[in-house]
Amino acid sequence: MQIAKPHAAILASPGMGHLVPVLELGKRLVTLHNLQVTIFIVAPATSDEQLSQLLDSQNQDFLHIVLLPSVDVSGIADAEASISTKIVIMMHQSLPLLRSAISAMTIRPTALIVDLFGTEAMAIADEFEMLKYVFIASNAWFFAVIAYAPELDRKVLAEHVYQQQPLKLPGCTPIRFEDNLEVFPAFENPMYDGFMHASMEMALADGIIINTWEDLEPKTLRALRDSNLLGRVCKAPVYPVGPLARSVQPPIWRKEVLDWLDKQPRESVIYVSFGSGGTLSAKQMVELASGLELSQQRFLWVVRPPFENDVSGSFFSVGINSSSVQEFLPDGFLTRTENVGLVVPMWAPQAEILGHQSVGGFLSHCGWNSTIESITNGVPIIAWPLYAEQKMNATLLTEELGVAVRSKELPSESIVERHEIEMMVRKIMVDKEGHATRNKVKELKLSGEKASSKGGSSYNSLSQLANSFQSFLQTLEVKAKGG
Repeated sequence: MQIAKPHAAILASPGMGHLVPVLELGKRLVTLHNLQVTIFIVAPATSDEQLSQLLDSQNQDFLHIVLLPSVDVSGIADAEASISTKIVIMMHQSLPLLRSAISAMTIRPTALIVDLFGTEAMAIADEFEMLKYVFIASNAWFFAVIAYAPELDRKVLAEHVYQQQPLKLPGCTPIRFEDNLEVFPAFENPMYDGFMHASMEMALADGIIINTWEDLEPKTLRALRDSNLLGRVCKAPVYPVGPLARSVQPPIWRKEVLDWLDKQPRESVIYVSFGSGGTLSAKQMVELASGLELSQQRFLWVVRPPFENDVSGSFFSVGINSSSVQEFLPDGFLTRTENVGLVVPMWAPQAEILGHQSVGGFLSHCGWNSTIESITNGVPIIAWPLYAEQKMNATLLTEELGVAVRSKELPSESIVERHEIEMMVRKIMVDKEGHATRNKVKELKLSGEKASSKGGSSYNSLSQLANSFQSFLQTLEVKAKGG
């Protein structure tokens, strides 16, 4: 049977920061480039109300979503294992489920797109004679580190880790020691070996899709394409297709949050959230509350229970109900700030909040999904990185793009005190020096809109990707006819 149009399968790993851009990528392939798309989602064994809400909001008439059976890794992964390690194990355990699901499809996909944690699944693409692509839901600078990792010898890594020397990437901004990835300090253990294995698997992909755009990271994208620089190790075509961010939807949950925002003056509210899994210590929560109060600015704060020594403590439990947030905050805080602040337990509709005219700043963990949502809504950022590549993101936002301010301390390693928090909030919200930051982020918003519009760089990049699917499909049809 002849297939009328290419069919792309996308495998999404657990976590809202991974799933949201995957859904947006799928939507664009369907609506703008006339592809058929099936999204396979690997979900944690714990119930996730946030995941359910997100899936309920999707139009599955044109975007086919398959929730793979949950995999419980509690008996496999060490309780103290990192989030990355747990996700890798979950993805590995899900491979037979993905293979069975694809095998049962009447019309096999033309291509399989996996994310950073799903590179093992590219072997399944080979089994079913499919193209294979890697989707980097983060930025090109982060991917540059992954692409160049196999070229790093132990001596260079030792100088980076033990002597705190910058990590040099051909044609790119070097990575400072204080901004490095969690995996490099562990370069003598299995976590690093797994990272290296994923990096080498990516080198076999037919293309790399990145949630960035030409005008956002021109230097790094040039390096990835230059055979004398990173293009020497990244031989696959690179497709910058961003910004991929969730569009604002009619409110179906937590409408009281948006009702509260409706009553606030334009660009007067600082939104405070640490993503789908970020957590603070009890002491840091007190300092943050006190800093917000001292700033005398309106705020909307998504509060989760504190975790000690685990900045990603809510990654697999964000949808689980919590007890009253009041017990984690300073005495009298909610009463004293009731006229200027709103505290929301566990989760809030972030895309709708950042798209609201009352929001004028975002205190963020700098996950790339949150970063893209902030930029596409023209909202400047207070960078508060916690884990994964977030420190790199914070440096990119503050030092190269100029759309954020950042603490002198590293929040994941020490306490940011209330007076510094007060200073950062006021700098973004009211001080004159914050005007340049606000203007720059609005310029990038327009740049992203131009890139995504018809004829823009990201639109054209996605067209090239769709054309590669079509060409491969035609080759298969000729082969099937014995041509």
